[in-house]
Amino acid sequence: MAYVDHAFSISDEDIMMETSYSINNGPPVKEIALAVSLFVFGLVGIILGSFMTYNRIGGDRGHGIFFVILGVVLFIPGFYYTRIAYYAYKGYKGFSFANIPPV
Repeated sequence: MAYVDHAFSISDEDIMMETSYSINNGPPVKEIALAVSLFVFGLVGIILGSFMTYNRIGGDRGHGIFFVILGVVLFIPGFYYTRIAYYAYKGYKGFSFANIPPV
């Protein structure tokens, strides 16, 4: 007979009692909320920065250019992950909520 060390074996009971692994098939709400907020604040930054640059609000064009750059930095990842979430929600092939990284 072969010796079996039961201290390190995994049985069906061990797997059923394990609670550290949870399967969640729902959409990641926090991540989608972050993506939408980045998208909205980026869009607002681009619009307000363009307005500030054109009308020289704040004394010179530098403040407006700063807001445009900040808006673009926020807009790009916000648009990217909002698009992934929308396509995953609609069920397009190749898009999944698993493509959105956890926060």
